Amino acid sequence: MSFEVIKPGLLSAIQDEGRYGYRKHGVIVSGPMDHFAHRAANLLVGNGSEAATLEMTLQGPILIAQSDMLVAICGADMGAKVDGDSAPMWQPFVLHAGSELSVGYAVEGCRSYLAAHGGFKSDYILGSRSTYQRAAIGGYEGRTLRIGDVLEVEKGGLASDVVNEVELQSKFVSSKIRPDYHDNPTIRIVRGREASIFTPNSWSRLLSQSFFVTSQSDRMGYRLASESKLELEAGLSYEMISEAVVAGTIQVPSSGQPILLMADCQTTGGYPRIGHVITADLPLVAQVKPGGQLRFQEVTHLEAQEQLLLQAMDLNLLGAGVRAWLRGLG
Repeated sequence: MSFEVIKPGLLSAIQDEGRYGYRKHGVIVSGPMDHFAHRAANLLVGNGSEAATLEMTLQGPILIAQSDMLVAICGADMGAKVDGDSAPMWQPFVLHAGSELSVGYAVEGCRSYLAAHGGFKSDYILGSRSTYQRAAIGGYEGRTLRIGDVLEVEKGGLASDVVNEVELQSKFVSSKIRPDYHDNPTIRIVRGREASIFTPNSWSRLLSQSFFVTSQSDRMGYRLASESKLELEAGLSYEMISEAVVAGTIQVPSSGQPILLMADCQTTGGYPRIGHVITADLPLVAQVKPGGQLRFQEVTHLEAQEQLLLQAMDLNLLGAGVRAWLRGLG
């Protein structure tokens, strides 16, 4: 089971849940920028959340299926088509041998995830298949896709001839539990360790201004820009002894314009941490293109935990329903 890459897309790379357990050695986590879409796509085809998907950014690839497969695409609407006809989003469908799956430009959102029943095979480095380009590890030879690559899929044991394609239309992720993707979202944050060393006006500006996502943004972090910079109390320095940072950390360098760290962020940083995006809202951030805007809203740690638990509950219920359906096919 495999795909032939006819056109690689702008930034298409294999990701799984991430490379955990090695941050103390300076090894970053990586993994999908949008964990919700990655997990939902896997669940729709009967995979565990640890299976590898193909993360597609801004413009997707053109792939030829070498065998029949059950697949799903979740995340940004990138106008995916199968042999010229529109492919469903947030819903499993059968891709037949010889069919062309073409994924276009992201008209809504920024990243989309392709899952195939069984999961994508790739280099397994330090407990993960995730691609980390800067170190050239994981994924497909540690890099994004190129023309002529062959993406192998683990044999999942699901015979395509037992899948009723009409019945597949009733299996989908409800819009009620999907993140509300758009280019100008309001993102919930909690206060960071160094929030108290910023002036009161700076904290107020953080919560009242819009911050543009600049073109100097990637999987490592989003550089943000606003009309007024964030300032420290008099006599304090923007540089400090490096401390731990994670995806979602909002650092402020001497420019006063914040940096929002993302999936490929470093393990430590030497700038003050004014806030942290709650984990449940990171998928919203991941879907904002350069040129989009973010606004921030403060919540408590308890609210942040509640939102993450609710999101996990929704995904667990989705997975239970799909697994029950697939067992009925066996």
